[in-house]
Amino acid sequence: MTTTAHTSEAVRHFAAKLAFETDPSDVHADMASGEPRFAVLDARSREHYRDARVPGAISLPWGAISPVTTRKLPRDKVLVTYCWGPGCNGSTKAALRLAELGFEVREMIGGIEYWRREGYAVEAG
Repeated sequence: MTTTAHTSEAVRHFAAKLAFETDPSDVHADMASGEPRFAVLDARSREHYRDARVPGAISLPWGAISPVTTRKLPRDKVLVTYCWGPGCNGSTKAALRLAELGFEVREMIGGIEYWRREGYAVEAG
């Protein structure tokens, strides 16, 4: 069997992971309960955002994130970033850039792909 990290290291690792990541189920549950302390940000292209997105998501492609383009984003909320799915790191790049600009962020693992797999509704247009 493979050697594992010490228990205290594992606790730190998994606690940190949960502090920075969320999943479609948790985001959907928070939306359904009316949780007001977060906003969802779609880090994909505007074209893909128009095709299908998490309801209420803000479109801000990760490559366009700057002090100017984030001026109107809420600073009093956690920004939850997402992109396509596990094979896409656009949401990670977006989360990093937003954190560098002083925003509180979390990444929705699984992206829109797993949002849809869970059967949650999407918006288009």
